[in-house]
Amino acid sequence: MKRKSKLTIAIATALVAVLGDGTAVYAQDKYSLKSPSGIAFSDFKGYEDWAVVSSARTDEVLKVIVANPTMIEAYKAGVPGNGQSFPDGSKIVKLQWKPKKSTEAPFVVDVPDVFRQAFVIEKDSKRFPKSGGWGYALFNYEPASDKFTVDPTGVSDCGHACHTAVKSKDYIFHPYQKR
Repeated sequence: MKRKSKLTIAIATALVAVLGDGTAVYAQDKYSLKSPSGIAFSDFKGYEDWAVVSSARTDEVLKVIVANPTMIEAYKAGVPGNGQSFPDGSKIVKLQWKPKKSTEAPFVVDVPDVFRQAFVIEKDSKRFPKSGGWGYALFNYEPASDKFTVDPTGVSDCGHACHTAVKSKDYIFHPYQKR
């Protein structure tokens, strides 16, 4: 009897360790997502710590634009103002939040509320020759489930269509802001 109850306890302990509260087994790995254009979220691993390029605001979202070290180095060298293009391997992410009015600040200011999207852009002239070398993808965030999903609209060609106005700036809207 002692041996059977020890075995039962060992099995139960192992199950609890493996299953936990369900989150370890079922937790989403956002880096496993891939857009219809083939852009993997994993290509942007570490974006949370990238340097800020700029910020922007539309009626719907507050944006913080961050870039990887390759792109930051190019910005600091004068790209695109010096007539050169960003090198392959340049990556930029627009982190987008729904805004809200701060209830704490003693002045009127909008602050991030609910995180909505990570709009990712990467330069790879071989993979994206039709859009100036840039590939685009949008990953939506669902706060209720705490999960990212690939945007079904597949914005892989957004750059060519949307960014044509800034072709002379290598299709990038946001300049590296003075600090």
